[in-house]
Amino acid sequence: MDSIVRHSVRPDLRRSQDPAEASRHYINLELFGPGAVHRMPLQWEEATRLYPKDSLLKYGYVPYYVIMMKDKLTHAFRQGLADSVLFYATDLAHYIADAHVPLHTTSNYDGQLTGQRGLHSLWESMIPELELTGYQLSSRHKAGYLLEPHKAIWDAVRHAHSLVPDLLEKERQASVGLADAVKYRVQVRNGREYRSYTKTFAKAYSRLLGNTVNDQLLRSADLIADFWYTCWVDAGKPDVSSWIVPGFSKADKAAWKKELKSFRKNRLVSRELLRSTAIR
Repeated sequence: MDSIVRHSVRPDLRRSQDPAEASRHYINLELFGPGAVHRMPLQWEEATRLYPKDSLLKYGYVPYYVIMMKDKLTHAFRQGLADSVLFYATDLAHYIADAHVPLHTTSNYDGQLTGQRGLHSLWESMIPELELTGYQLSSRHKAGYLLEPHKAIWDAVRHAHSLVPDLLEKERQASVGLADAVKYRVQVRNGREYRSYTKTFAKAYSRLLGNTVNDQLLRSADLIADFWYTCWVDAGKPDVSSWIVPGFSKADKAAWKKELKSFRKNRLVSRELLRSTAIR
């Protein structure tokens, strides 16, 4: 688990090294034509017959790339490649989570087309960091087998995209009557000025959004579990217990039980057991 948390940002780090990486994280649906969110094929092979491949690579193809990663994880399970299983499980989780971010599904990905630049990091980073202590991080969801994984990831993309209009509108509502000095802060980095939202505005915007960000967080976690489980089942349900060397100690088991109990009671943050904050 520590490895997955530590390397969960690896696909983002690759963006500065691999020019082909960026478009794996999003899909600008409007650029594929009217109604694309409901019209686009569920499978990559069909999509490449309907659209030029270079357009798919340019405008984004996250739901298709999720399935590509699923196939690689399934193969790693089947071959008993423990390191590869860990690698692909971590990357797969990242792309599934990206598919749940509304602004990863639109050409207006940072609010730049509607005069709301900076909205991307506000929604997916600043607000969760500010509101984390009040989030529901536990889920009653039990991993299930996906009969149609292509449809499952596209359902997630479609739901995320349906949130875009409200996400933009709530920013406008939160801005009413606010002076720029209250709404924005200006920072200077490397001699250049950068404008970003203030905590005061982020809090006001978060109140208007309600549980939207938290709900998407849980949806992504639940679907990640389903994809991991599906890959393991499709690989023939290999026995992975032998991959853990030297195995769990009594102390490990006790710590796991404590963490699981805290998770079920939504007390990971209050008990300082949330691994992402501990590793950071």
